[in-house]
Amino acid sequence: MFGIGSFAVIFDEQQRVLLCHRRDYDFWGLPGGGVESGESPWQAVVREVKEEVGLDVEVERLVGVYSWPGEDDLTLTFACKAVGGELSASDESSGARYFRWNDLPPNTFQEHRKRVGDALRGECAALLRIPEGPSATEEARHVGRRREEP
Repeated sequence: MFGIGSFAVIFDEQQRVLLCHRRDYDFWGLPGGGVESGESPWQAVVREVKEEVGLDVEVERLVGVYSWPGEDDLTLTFACKAVGGELSASDESSGARYFRWNDLPPNTFQEHRKRVGDALRGECAALLRIPEGPSATEEARHVGRRREEP
C-alpha cells in the first residue's frame, strides 16, 4: 500500500526547530504522520502537530516532497508557524522541545535533519528529492532503538 506522510518544520523566534521524542523508538524527529482518507496533506500536518505536541499551527509553505520509491512512501514537509495551543507530550511523543540547528540530539532521524536544513535554506520553490539514505521508518527498524519504558 502506498503511504503519504506530512511533517512540520516549526521554528521559534530564536530560529530553533521543534522536535518530538517518539514513544516507540528512542529517536527525535519532526512532528507529523500519515495522511488519512478524506484530508489533504496540509490538513494532515495541522492535525498531526496538534495530536503529537499540542500546538495549533498554520502552514506557511511547502518545503519539499520526498519519495522512497522502493518503499512506496511519499512525504511532504511543510514550514509551519505555531499560532496557539500548548507544547505537551502525547500518546505518540514522550516530549517535545526546541533545539538549535547545530545542537540537535544525536538520535535525531537523519532524514529529518536534512529536511530541517532544507527548510532553513528558505527557498520559495519546494524541493523534490529522492533521499539517498534510509527513511525514518527504515532507520528505526534497522537501528532498533526500541524505547524502554521506565
